[in-house]
Amino acid sequence: MNNGKKYSVIGVMSGTSLDGLDIIKCSFIFKKDWEYRIHKCKTVKYSKKWFQTLSTLHQKNQKKIDQISIAYGNFIAKEINEFISKDELVDIICSHGHTIFHQPEKNITLQIGDGKTIADKTGISTINNFRNLDIKLKGQGAPLVPIGDMKLFKEHKYCLNLGGFANLSIKNKTKIKAFDICPANIILNFLANKCGVEFDINGDIGRHGKVNNYLLDCLNKIKYYQINGPKSLSREWLEKNILNIDILTEIKPEDSLATFYEHIGFQIGSKLKNKSVFITGGGAFNSFLIEKISKHSLANIVLGSDDEINFKEALIFGFLGVLKLRSEINCLSEVTGAINDSCCGEIHKYLKDMN
Repeated sequence: MNNGKKYSVIGVMSGTSLDGLDIIKCSFIFKKDWEYRIHKCKTVKYSKKWFQTLSTLHQKNQKKIDQISIAYGNFIAKEINEFISKDELVDIICSHGHTIFHQPEKNITLQIGDGKTIADKTGISTINNFRNLDIKLKGQGAPLVPIGDMKLFKEHKYCLNLGGFANLSIKNKTKIKAFDICPANIILNFLANKCGVEFDINGDIGRHGKVNNYLLDCLNKIKYYQINGPKSLSREWLEKNILNIDILTEIKPEDSLATFYEHIGFQIGSKLKNKSVFITGGGAFNSFLIEKISKHSLANIVLGSDDEINFKEALIFGFLGVLKLRSEINCLSEVTGAINDSCCGEIHKYLKDMN
């Protein structure tokens, strides 16, 4: 079991809201429970070229996608090499990559960032493709963070991540339920862009908008919210179910923002009871969004540290990699709906490691 062994890990994450590439150096050790330490971290903002490439790649053919996956792997490797010095000890790189397709109902998921390329260019063995095996096992391939929520953040009943999509883990002793709740930063940033800014700082634009009750009613009636079983969201879902709502093009973007804050707050708040909810993800810095969640819930809101808010998902993908190295379960069927638990991820050994 290698209990007491310390693992030094690089975790890498790129979220659907395209805020940037998150890189974290962290360590894990199992004593009585799993313990972690964050050593350093950074977010690499995407250039206009990378932002455009990643946001439109789903429209390209397979050959182009494969080419960009290798180029993106080179980009990740370059940033990791600049992030760590040559004499720093790292056991493994664990890279989520960037999601281009996620359609579990069609048994499809794709996160680009070629793992072999990352391993070759950094000289460090790399684990990627964390979602594929669960999809093959008839699961959603998401969410994957609940194993980390359960083992690293035991003290909280709820773990809520406000990223591109809001996802929630609900713990009940040794059991856990988790799912994507609703779109969050991916739609808030989209509407903020229409107001001429990159994102809505503190929710100030939405705070001064007016809720459109017709749009709010349309949003809350979306069928996804009635599904009780394992479920997950994607960019494709957003385009099909939200961006084509006619009234979005008819009302002021600041009013659309105000309406989405109310919608997101209601959808999240309705899932939270009077227990502790640990909130991370970029949306945790949005005070108006937090106010809306508080409005619709009696839960005790606990915000993570700045590093936890910004890098919790990268941290947990690092943890998933450690569990993979130990051949332990890192993907829970009770969460994803797969036919059984699994040990997800593909290991790409650096050639020197194989000699």
